[in-house]
Amino acid sequence: MATQRDYYEVLGITRSASDEEIKKAFRKLAFQYHPDHNREACAEEKFKEINEAYVVLSDSEKRSAYDRFGQVGSAGGRGFEGYGFGGIGDIFDAFFSGMSNTAERAPQRGADLRYEITIPLEEAVFGCEKEIEIRRTEMCSVCQGTGCQPGSQPGRCPTCNGTGQVRRSQQSLFGRFINVTTCDRCHGDGRLIANPCTQCRGQGRERQVRKIAIKIPPGVDNGSQMRLTGEGEAGTHGGSPGNLYILISVRDHHLFQREGDDLIYELPLNFAQAALGDEVGLPTLSGPVNLKIPPGTQFGHTFRIKGKGVPHLGHGGQGDLIVTATIVTPQPLNKEQRKLFEELSKTLERPQPSTDNDGKSRLFGKFKKKSSGISGD
Repeated sequence: MATQRDYYEVLGITRSASDEEIKKAFRKLAFQYHPDHNREACAEEKFKEINEAYVVLSDSEKRSAYDRFGQVGSAGGRGFEGYGFGGIGDIFDAFFSGMSNTAERAPQRGADLRYEITIPLEEAVFGCEKEIEIRRTEMCSVCQGTGCQPGSQPGRCPTCNGTGQVRRSQQSLFGRFINVTTCDRCHGDGRLIANPCTQCRGQGRERQVRKIAIKIPPGVDNGSQMRLTGEGEAGTHGGSPGNLYILISVRDHHLFQREGDDLIYELPLNFAQAALGDEVGLPTLSGPVNLKIPPGTQFGHTFRIKGKGVPHLGHGGQGDLIVTATIVTPQPLNKEQRKLFEELSKTLERPQPSTDNDGKSRLFGKFKKKSSGISGD
């Protein structure tokens, strides 16, 4: 190394440290800076430096030479790569052998699937049944998941004896370790198939297109999600299938807007209907109803018709239909209409805009008191 730190400083020990203290300090630092545990950019270089210090100080001859000359190279030392290891990778293997995360052959649950569907507001309100088509992985229909041609069975892998793993004993600086790796002959399956199924090519699974009937309950909304248990991808090694998730979107309606479980409808009225009152037919999703318009109805006045909204999802009850009055100004006016409006205008008091705080309070108070409720069929 071009610039070499003191090996005792690297391990955090004194020059009189015993062999046991050297080993203890090395173990602690090696675990701390091993790149599998420490993701800092300098961790690998630090780990290499720690190992180099240990290789020198744990050997009595190398330690004596280091104490005399300060640099391993000055005493004819060979440096880090020469002390019994082929490189930093070998030290990783020696230190962490037997800590393999290879899983034993075990049932694996299949993956979940997601399907998006868009429905009109009417179907969201009343519920509906749909048939959807999905592509998924299923157990092979010919071999029933064995991967073998019918009439044959897979054999046990002789290399791993059916475990899917190979265990090897290895001696290192820290003693004897067991190194566990995936069997390279059966690729971790533990079985060998001499006569693979021609349908699935020995995989035990195949891609299929399936039609599935689903029942959408009343009251769903944008973003509602349904789970169909076991309708996802097939599992492996006898594992259970995944689930199918249905994500629902609801199209906008040309008459109604939805707010929670209430429906909003804008009712157009002319001046005469608003001033004199009227009875009008009102559309709802369950059929028309009659609505009485009281005389003097103002723009923005709301009427609430109970039970004509959206069912509460998952429990009883239903939202309301909220009707908002809008005043439509006739345009254009014919001569007779214009004359009538001119005569009417002479008899009406012209409203004056309020400019004081009291006037503003009265105006906003009127808007707050507009809403009234009526019951519908």
